[in-house]
Amino acid sequence: MPTLEHNGLVDMFRENPSLAPHFLKTLFRLDLPSYATVAAVEASLDQLIPVEFRADLVLELRDERGALVLSIVLEVQRDIDRRKRYSWPVYVAVVRAQKECDAVVLVVAPDAEVAAWAAQKIDLGLGLGTLQPLVLGPAIVPEVTDQAEAEKETELAILSAASHGNGPNGLAVVQAALGALGRFDHEHAAVYFQIVYNALRDPMRRALEALIMERQTEGKATFPPFAQQLIDRGRSEGKLEGIREGELKGKRDTLLRLLAQAGIALADDDRDRIQACSDPATLDRWVGNVLGAKNASDVLS
Repeated sequence: MPTLEHNGLVDMFRENPSLAPHFLKTLFRLDLPSYATVAAVEASLDQLIPVEFRADLVLELRDERGALVLSIVLEVQRDIDRRKRYSWPVYVAVVRAQKECDAVVLVVAPDAEVAAWAAQKIDLGLGLGTLQPLVLGPAIVPEVTDQAEAEKETELAILSAASHGNGPNGLAVVQAALGALGRFDHEHAAVYFQIVYNALRDPMRRALEALIMERQTEGKATFPPFAQQLIDRGRSEGKLEGIREGELKGKRDTLLRLLAQAGIALADDDRDRIQACSDPATLDRWVGNVLGAKNASDVLS
């Protein structure tokens, strides 16, 4: 199921179609055909066979006469999915057949492992033809740490923060991206903030939270106002999850203690089942079953 991060990145290109050819020229150093307009079009790629393939987005570049000169099939990839190595060539083939123009696949993959997988050439059969996906990932997206550059190329800064936020210069990259979100309306800025925030692993996420709190205490509002709200909500949810897990642990410990007192032996599978149980009602029922039980099966029924 598409996530907020997935849809947010797709919408970034849908609402600013010129980003895709801009990145192809500046980051991949490709010579694109001369074009005057870029537009997002319907991403459904219907076949003659009864199967529908749906790309995340298709962008069309047209020249001054309106002739189509290039189609860009854009895919946001957050996980490794071997099926895509079969569907991506279909996307290109269908676009070329329908539009009678050149077509490429541009994959947005902030995760380094996913990006490396996606960037592999796709053999179309017997080594007679290949498809080379173009991947916007850590190897291509630069580390944007300069605030002026981030404000000029904000979408690139957001991709940079999602791709490099956990690296050695992660905090500087994230600061630059979040400091440039003021050019967006509140709704889009909040989505982009969450894309960056959710891409961070725990050490860097905690460092960002500490920095935001420090800046607020000093009265230096360099981050959007909703940043603290999202962080506070995350912490609140984390606390609630911690409380819930503590209650479950207490119930499991009680059950194990009662079983030991009753002299009921547990196999490894039984013990694993108890430790894996996250339903309070089930644990309560098992605790009640201990009284009068003769073996583990009587308790865990």
